[in-house]
Amino acid sequence: MLQAMVRGSDLHPMRFASGERLVFGRDPHGSPQRPGRVALRLPGCAPHVSGVLAELVVGQEAALLRWLGAGEGRLSSLLDAPGGARRVTLVRGMSAMLDLGKNELVVLSGKQVGHELYTDLLLTFAITAHDATTDESLTPSRRDTEHKPHIRKGQLARYSKEWYVALALAEPWLAGDDDSPFPPTNRRIYERVREWRAGDAWNLDRTQRVDDAIRAISRVAFGELADPYSEARHGRIQNPRFAVGKRIAEYRLVTAEDLAEVHNAVR
Repeated sequence: MLQAMVRGSDLHPMRFASGERLVFGRDPHGSPQRPGRVALRLPGCAPHVSGVLAELVVGQEAALLRWLGAGEGRLSSLLDAPGGARRVTLVRGMSAMLDLGKNELVVLSGKQVGHELYTDLLLTFAITAHDATTDESLTPSRRDTEHKPHIRKGQLARYSKEWYVALALAEPWLAGDDDSPFPPTNRRIYERVREWRAGDAWNLDRTQRVDDAIRAISRVAFGELADPYSEARHGRIQNPRFAVGKRIAEYRLVTAEDLAEVHNAVR
């Protein structure tokens, strides 16, 4: 089995395993949704970057990068490439197999850094192989079994407490007010859930219960290794709550349509 860890200068690490796919670009959420396929909007993309730029397909024995957009990309294998490092220029319709180890993708002039000023956008794909017979993921840890079934599946059950908390936390991004530097406070989240549920907000009046829900949502949104609240993640980020709210919206754990639905129900 293979695992692919995806990193970028403005991205939190994301891990994908065999059988999973990642499609990314300036605005990939308009593409058809498929099971096991995650859409990632690259932050700071230049307006000329294609909405759907490329797709990463992680198979059982190989990881493949398919170039779907306009423009060019430069792929470099840095560690375990056969015969040493290699460099490939990607254009629309091309596919390249990623080598074990570190692979770097440069989207030429793909990042906007000022008015009509662009620089290259860099993504890193670290590919590792694991023996399925000894993979510890086959034996659930205590932390996995403590989560509710809909959390273990990597989903938020519709109308569950976590679903409402995710909606309240991601509301600025879902409503288009993502310029705000501060995510909603625990009090704000509690008040929004109480409003949407006609006064019934479970036990979210207690700050710790809001924090617990956000931690569970973070694990779903990021996965164990990349979870900003998890000890398994190396390094720190300044504001994990901000990161979780943004991630919820980007990965469509809840959507703008969900937000409109709860608002209409109140009316």
